[in-house]
Amino acid sequence: MTMNAETGMAGGQIADHDEKGLGEESLAPQQTRIMDPWSYLFAWLGGCVSIGTFTVGSGLVGTLNLLQVVVAIGIGCTVIGAALMINGQAGHKYGIPFMVQARSAFGFSGSRLPALVRSVPAIVWFGFQSWIGAGALNLVSETLFGFSNMVVFFVGFQFLQIGLSVLGFHGIKWLENIGSVFIIGSLVYMFFSVLNKYGDEISTNLVNVDGTWGAPFWGATMLFLGIYSTMMLNVSDYSRELRHNVGPVRQVAIYANSILPATLFMGLIGLMVSGATGEVDPIKVFSSAVDNKLLLVVTLLFIAFAQVTTNILNNVVPPAYALMDIFKIKFKVSAILVGLLAFATFPWELVKDESAAGLSLFIQTYSAFLGPIFAILVVDYYVLRKQTLDLDKLYDENGPYKGVNWAAVFAMAVGVVAALLFSGISWYASLLPAGAAYYILMRVMPSAKRFME
Repeated sequence: MTMNAETGMAGGQIADHDEKGLGEESLAPQQTRIMDPWSYLFAWLGGCVSIGTFTVGSGLVGTLNLLQVVVAIGIGCTVIGAALMINGQAGHKYGIPFMVQARSAFGFSGSRLPALVRSVPAIVWFGFQSWIGAGALNLVSETLFGFSNMVVFFVGFQFLQIGLSVLGFHGIKWLENIGSVFIIGSLVYMFFSVLNKYGDEISTNLVNVDGTWGAPFWGATMLFLGIYSTMMLNVSDYSRELRHNVGPVRQVAIYANSILPATLFMGLIGLMVSGATGEVDPIKVFSSAVDNKLLLVVTLLFIAFAQVTTNILNNVVPPAYALMDIFKIKFKVSAILVGLLAFATFPWELVKDESAAGLSLFIQTYSAFLGPIFAILVVDYYVLRKQTLDLDKLYDENGPYKGVNWAAVFAMAVGVVAALLFSGISWYASLLPAGAAYYILMRVMPSAKRFME
């Protein structure tokens, strides 16, 4: 199949219509674009209501004041929006997913390394957030019917998400479109409920304190950014679904305006309630902030729904595509396997109070691996390839991209070392060393020359 170099579409035709069926996702160049700008914004909004953001906010109590957290979130989300647009251009232009995009830098076999690095956090977050959602449903059942059984609700909730995930991007589009209004309304309500109930404690513990604008502040921007650093890698999985006529500036606006509200509300709610009560369990936090039984049920249902929207978009698609590439299986089978793997993450351990610090360390650690990969992909596409890809070579397993590009692997190792040396700002610290090392190695390593043919 010959691809047009300008459009990345078969025969040079651009298709912006809903022509693919439910769950008919593939690694081939995307020939249909089912997301208009509003659908794309709503998808990201629903996909970014993360309990991880709440947990990060909770972990900043005693380190930053309220203003500093707001600024840290603003900086983090601005960087996120720009980074998503930059790395998503290859997917948007050529219709290729992350697994294919990575082949030009890492090689056919080598691309499975960044895929693994991207997939592990996704599956961990899938299990973590599923346990949170199941806990919310369990509390609803206990409140209304007096029945409580976390195991039943966790297993049932997980299989519900598996069933929704096999619908692919059509399912994601309508789930996020319908749910976005409910999500925003619930976030606003919970935010002001927290302010109303804990206003005095928030003023004492979070507003009238000095905090710091030093290294812990910049570390906080990295933590909020780190939650989305996984998506910065595989953003092409999503941008390939966005209509062709949405330019780079509009893309940054979409990313920023979807991620910022969700991150700001969730991060601040976590910070304020934990600062006022010392509680870090999101279920206990939200239930303590609501005195009315009906509103409590609505709030808990929001928590459960938010986990579904986040998991299906962010935590199913990347590892599913990786499994499709490695084992040559269909998307529906791959999505089911991802859902089953999430059972093995032991999320009931991750949600314990004493696990909050460990979760922050987990984010910092995997960000140390994600930053270098991001830098390598950007240098490869913009500096070395000049935003021009040969799709025939990207899909030729025996072509110039076969095997492993060791220049990318060594450059990634350089970036990881730099990130670990500056673990508090690991993502930032890894970019320049990894990007510079990749550029230099591509110029001097004999084995890398065929990747530039």
